[in-house]
Order: sequence, then structure tokens, then C-alpha cells
Amino acid sequence: MIVHHKVNDFEKWKPFFDKNENMQKISGSKSSQVFQNTEDSNDVFILFEWDSIENAKKFIASEDLKKTMEQAGVINIPHIHFLNGVKKIKA
Repeated sequence: MIVHHKVNDFEKWKPFFDKNENMQKISGSKSSQVFQNTEDSNDVFILFEWDSIENAKKFIASEDLKKTMEQAGVINIPHIHFLNGVKKIKA
């Protein structure tokens, strides 16, 4: 799953994301990685790996997540893409 959204202040947003890591794991997240747009550090992309699409969708729909995102300073409706992995390339 890839999530893309804008935040008011990345340095304020990131601790909220980190604090939410345990809830992500309980909900089925296997891993996450945060990226910032090179031209705008408040333009954030998150790449998640989930145990199932169903659990990812439940997590995204949770009221707790919506409240956390509001408190963290997310300023737009996130763009969320559910993806199937095709091939991993090892370096």
C-alpha cells in the first residue's frame, strides 16, 4: 500500500507516525518506509507491506487513524493505492 499526503510540518508529523507503529503492527502491517518529496519535505509518501489487503483497508478506515492524522497535521485527503507485489529485485 502506498499513502501520499501533505503535512503542515514533517518534524511535527513524524513523531505521530512513529508512535502509531505498534497499532500498525497489531493491524497487520509487516513493514513501513517513509519518503519525502525532494522539493517539498512536507509532501510525504509511505510504503507499507501488509499481511492482507483486507487488514490494510480496515486500518485506513479506522476512526483512530483519522483522528491521529488530524492531530499530526495532515492537510489533505490522502491518496491511497493498494498494490500487489509482482517481483522483488535483490541488489
